[in-house]
Amino acid sequence: MRLLDGLEVVSRDKRLRVARAVLYLAQGTFGDCDNEDDVLHWSRHNNFLLYQMGTFSAFLELLNMEIEVLLSVMYLMVENIRVEQEPDPPEWKACRETFRTELSFPVHTEEPFALLLFTMVTKFCSGHAPHFPMKKVLLLLWKVLLFTLGGFEALQAMKVKKREELGLPPLPEDSIQVMRSMRAASPPTYSIELVEQQQQKRGHRSRRPLMKQDSLDIYNERDPFKNDEAGIDEEENDDVDSGIEGELDLMERDAIIPAMPAQRPPIERVSFPKGLPWAPKVRQKDIEHFLEASRNKFIGFTLGQDTETLIGLPRPIHESVKTLKQHKYISISDVQIKNEEELEKCPMSLGEEEVQETPCEILYRAMLYSLPQYMIALLKILLAAAPTSKAKTDSINILADVLPEEMPITVLQSMKLGIDVNRHKEIIVKSISALLLLLLKHLKLNHIYQFEYVSQHLVFANCIPLILKFFNQNILSYITAKNSISVLDYPYCTVHDLPELTAESLEAGDNNQFCWRNLFSCINLLRVLNKLTKWKHSRTMMLVVFKSAPILKRALKVKQAMMQLYVLKLLKIQTKYLGRQWRKSNMKTMSAIYQKVRHRMNDDWAYGNDIDARPWDFQAEECTLRANIEAFNSRRYDKPQDSEFAPVDNCLQSVLGQRLELPEDFHYSYELWLEREVFSQPIRWEELLHYQ
Repeated sequence: MRLLDGLEVVSRDKRLRVARAVLYLAQGTFGDCDNEDDVLHWSRHNNFLLYQMGTFSAFLELLNMEIEVLLSVMYLMVENIRVEQEPDPPEWKACRETFRTELSFPVHTEEPFALLLFTMVTKFCSGHAPHFPMKKVLLLLWKVLLFTLGGFEALQAMKVKKREELGLPPLPEDSIQVMRSMRAASPPTYSIELVEQQQQKRGHRSRRPLMKQDSLDIYNERDPFKNDEAGIDEEENDDVDSGIEGELDLMERDAIIPAMPAQRPPIERVSFPKGLPWAPKVRQKDIEHFLEASRNKFIGFTLGQDTETLIGLPRPIHESVKTLKQHKYISISDVQIKNEEELEKCPMSLGEEEVQETPCEILYRAMLYSLPQYMIALLKILLAAAPTSKAKTDSINILADVLPEEMPITVLQSMKLGIDVNRHKEIIVKSISALLLLLLKHLKLNHIYQFEYVSQHLVFANCIPLILKFFNQNILSYITAKNSISVLDYPYCTVHDLPELTAESLEAGDNNQFCWRNLFSCINLLRVLNKLTKWKHSRTMMLVVFKSAPILKRALKVKQAMMQLYVLKLLKIQTKYLGRQWRKSNMKTMSAIYQKVRHRMNDDWAYGNDIDARPWDFQAEECTLRANIEAFNSRRYDKPQDSEFAPVDNCLQSVLGQRLELPEDFHYSYELWLEREVFSQPIRWEELLHYQ
């Protein structure tokens, strides 16, 4: 309580000293602890205590003053209170729910806490607040969304519950569990393919000995993240599909081949999959297309969207329709789109819809009018943090809070700074990729057009080429990067005597074979790309135009099942546009797609004969979607005071003379509104003069 009182003093030095004392408490009072477990235990205990004493609310009021320290304390509080553990006492569980409610449903202000953080991101990108520590802001924003909206397992439970409420059949499988049981793809290499590859490569390099596939599997399982790009030219890798299992260097092959007989695996090791991992799905649209083609062929006319009448069709067609209907899948999005169409057609008779006040709904409503700026700001920072980006004079500076005042003068200082800068960028990429994916998934469940609104603005802001640019690098090197100094990590550094750092110890790095942080970021970005392009032919064509196939194929070298799955999904949706020669020379990739990706009956993805593969007015597709989104936003969020059929007062004097009833809590948020909408917006006086 004494420290909280000290936060309100006038002297900035005293305020900072008090804030740092609170940070010391939040970090676990490590000066009195003997080991790392004690530090984490007391950090968790103290953060619950700080919340119960009202520290978070006090820090919220002071956030614009001492932003650096306060964000650290707020992050520790959110992360410690968010994570549930078995021995948590009942009062901590009550604290957790109260805290979640406070962050999700603001009382005095009309804006949730996440919106304040989004506004800080846009201010930073616009140049109004270049001093904001963006890494901490983005990390806190991600954790706040994770806490208030829920993680992926909570999302899956919400999805199951919503399907029950809508009267839809249960999901065919739990996608999280299926993903956990999947293994990385390693398609077999047939001798005839090896001969063809050797003939294609003969002009480029010396001939290589044939090698059994099980030997490659043993090598890959021993060292699945081995960097195999040293012995292969990138352009050759685009032509020949040798990316999934990776190629060994000649030196490595010579070293491994003699050792194989001594390490022969037992026969029991070979296991064949019992079936495909995913249950096939069929859309209503697929059944309609199938019946339309069948009726044109056998009868000569169609019956529109009628999927019940089968008169005049042969018996095999009856059986086919029965099978298709058995695997028919109606998504929550399909129901929402149908309801929206009915509300647009009959606004008066159906009346107003009941909108459930969920944390996701409140956040979307608060973000709605500035949402394009939020998405552009996030992508700007992602671009600046991407390892493939080159420094430009006009790009934003995301390193202001990591670069020292004096530049390093020794080799050791330079190496440490290099590790710090790379780690800083990796954490920014991780937080942006995670919060974008979380936002898209929750909005899609809440309402499909909220998801489409965010998706369309991401596409308009060049998110698709940005993600492809991110993957146009040596992904294996990125995932195996060692940009961390383990002895300086929290809480290890607080309770151990630090060894003397040398250039050799920094270069050696830690013992981890790969970096979970970067693998997590890559999977998130692939999932975002899948979300943006699924069932959108215009955006799929963007993948083709930007030549994403060779970039994605290189990502298949990472032998991690979840990452491979989302790469294969992106390759599957564009195979019909890549031509027969590409499919012919990439049969192992096609085989992996067949084994790992969900099948859609009547989907001609492997042959290119599908009706959706024909020339398409892609601009019209996006325009139609945009019109539907605008109609949804206008109907739900732009509600007029009176009925839209009421007469309009066009007299300026009478309109200005009307007295408006303001809400009771108007004075709470008025200053915040003025700051954001008036004072922080630049006024271009020369343009006003020009128009006059």
